[in-house]
Amino acid sequence: QVRLVESGGGSVQAGGSLRLSCAASGLINNRDLLGWFRQAPGKEREGVAGTDSGAGTIYADSVKGRFTISQNNARNTLYLQMNDLEPEDSAMYYCALARDQWIGRGLIAEHYNYWGQGTQVTVSS
Repeated sequence: QVRLVESGGGSVQAGGSLRLSCAASGLINNRDLLGWFRQAPGKEREGVAGTDSGAGTIYADSVKGRFTISQNNARNTLYLQMNDLEPEDSAMYYCALARDQWIGRGLIAEHYNYWGQGTQVTVSS
Protein backbone atom coordinates (compact mmCIF):
# COMPACT_ATOMS: atom_id res chain seq x y z
CA GLN A 1 0.00 0.00 0.00
CA VAL A 2 1.14 3.53 -0.76
CA ARG A 3 0.08 6.73 0.95
CA LEU A 4 0.50 10.10 -0.75
CA VAL A 5 0.11 13.45 0.99
CA GLU A 6 0.32 16.72 -0.92
CA SER A 7 1.22 20.13 0.46
CA GLY A 8 2.27 23.55 -0.78
CA GLY A 9 -0.86 24.78 -2.48
CA GLY A 10 -2.16 28.28 -2.01
CA SER A 11 -3.28 31.49 -3.67
CA VAL A 12 -0.99 33.56 -5.86
CA GLN A 13 -1.27 36.24 -8.48
CA ALA A 14 -0.64 35.55 -12.14
CA GLY A 15 3.06 35.35 -12.85
CA GLY A 16 3.83 34.03 -9.40
CA SER A 17 5.31 30.71 -8.32
CA LEU A 18 4.43 27.83 -6.05
CA ARG A 19 6.19 24.62 -5.13
CA LEU A 20 4.07 21.58 -4.41
CA SER A 21 5.37 18.64 -2.42
CA CYS A 22 4.11 15.10 -2.09
CA ALA A 23 5.22 12.84 0.75
CA ALA A 24 5.04 9.19 -0.24
CA SER A 25 5.10 6.26 2.15
CA GLY A 26 4.96 2.56 1.41
CA LEU A 27 6.61 0.40 -1.20
CA ILE A 28 7.65 2.25 -4.35
CA ASN A 29 9.40 0.21 -7.02
CA ASN A 30 11.86 1.31 -9.69
CA ARG A 31 9.30 0.55 -12.41
CA ASP A 32 6.66 2.83 -10.84
CA LEU A 33 5.81 6.28 -12.13
CA LEU A 34 5.09 9.31 -9.96
CA GLY A 35 2.99 12.08 -11.34
CA TRP A 36 0.97 15.22 -10.80
CA PHE A 37 -2.56 15.68 -12.05
CA ARG A 38 -5.02 18.52 -11.66
CA GLN A 39 -8.75 19.00 -11.82
CA ALA A 40 -10.64 22.26 -12.07
CA PRO A 41 -14.36 22.52 -11.27
CA GLY A 42 -16.45 21.16 -14.10
CA LYS A 43 -13.45 19.74 -15.93
CA GLU A 44 -11.90 16.32 -16.22
CA ARG A 45 -8.76 15.40 -14.36
CA GLU A 46 -5.72 16.05 -16.53
CA GLY A 47 -2.12 14.99 -16.34
CA VAL A 48 0.40 17.72 -15.57
CA ALA A 49 3.76 16.01 -15.23
CA GLY A 50 5.28 12.60 -14.55
CA THR A 51 8.64 11.11 -13.71
CA ASP A 52 10.21 7.68 -13.53
CA SER A 53 13.04 6.26 -11.43
CA GLY A 54 15.58 7.24 -14.08
CA ALA A 55 14.60 10.90 -13.81
CA GLY A 56 12.80 10.73 -17.13
CA THR A 57 10.03 13.30 -17.30
CA ILE A 58 6.90 14.05 -19.24
CA TYR A 59 4.81 17.22 -19.26
CA ALA A 60 1.50 18.41 -20.54
CA ASP A 61 1.96 20.89 -23.37
CA SER A 62 0.19 23.58 -21.36
CA VAL A 63 2.86 23.58 -18.64
CA LYS A 64 6.07 22.89 -20.59
CA GLY A 65 8.71 25.48 -19.82
CA ARG A 66 6.86 26.67 -16.71
CA PHE A 67 6.57 23.62 -14.46
CA THR A 68 9.31 21.24 -13.32
CA ILE A 69 8.74 17.85 -11.70
CA SER A 70 11.44 16.31 -9.53
CA GLN A 71 11.89 13.72 -6.79
CA ASN A 72 14.43 12.93 -4.13
CA ASN A 73 16.74 9.92 -4.45
CA ALA A 74 14.66 7.81 -2.10
CA ARG A 75 11.58 8.55 -4.22
CA ASN A 76 9.61 9.36 -1.09
CA THR A 77 9.17 13.03 -1.90
CA LEU A 78 7.85 14.38 -5.18
CA TYR A 79 7.92 18.04 -6.12
CA LEU A 80 6.27 20.27 -8.67
CA GLN A 81 7.85 23.68 -9.15
CA MET A 82 5.34 25.93 -10.85
CA ASN A 83 6.52 29.23 -12.29
CA ASP A 84 4.80 31.93 -14.30
CA LEU A 85 1.43 30.73 -13.08
CA GLU A 86 -1.69 31.61 -15.04
CA PRO A 87 -5.34 31.75 -13.91
CA GLU A 88 -5.92 28.68 -16.08
CA ASP A 89 -3.61 26.73 -13.76
CA SER A 90 -6.12 27.06 -10.91
CA ALA A 91 -7.21 23.59 -9.84
CA MET A 92 -6.92 20.90 -7.22
CA TYR A 93 -3.54 19.26 -7.72
CA TYR A 94 -3.07 15.57 -7.00
CA CYS A 95 -0.01 13.42 -6.55
CA ALA A 96 -0.31 9.90 -7.95
CA LEU A 97 1.62 6.67 -8.42
CA ALA A 98 1.34 4.20 -11.28
CA ARG A 99 2.58 0.66 -10.72
CA ASP A 100 4.93 -0.76 -13.32
CA GLN A 101 4.24 1.76 -16.07
CA TRP A 102 6.38 3.07 -18.89
CA ILE A 103 6.61 6.85 -18.97
CA GLY A 104 6.21 6.79 -22.75
CA ARG A 105 2.54 5.85 -22.36
CA GLY A 106 1.78 9.41 -21.32
CA LEU A 107 -0.14 10.98 -18.47
CA ILE A 108 -3.26 8.84 -18.29
CA ALA A 109 -5.14 8.95 -15.00
CA GLU A 110 -6.49 5.42 -15.44
CA HIS A 111 -2.95 4.03 -15.27
CA TYR A 112 -2.38 5.44 -11.79
CA ASN A 113 -3.18 3.22 -8.83
CA TYR A 114 -2.70 5.49 -5.82
CA TRP A 115 -3.79 9.07 -5.25
CA GLY A 116 -3.37 11.74 -2.64
CA GLN A 117 -6.17 13.94 -1.35
CA GLY A 118 -5.05 16.98 -3.29
CA THR A 119 -3.90 20.51 -2.62
CA GLN A 120 -5.66 23.59 -3.98
CA VAL A 121 -3.91 26.07 -6.24
CA THR A 122 -5.65 29.34 -7.03
CA VAL A 123 -4.16 31.89 -9.42
CA SER A 124 -5.75 35.31 -9.66
CA SER A 125 -5.38 37.69 -12.57
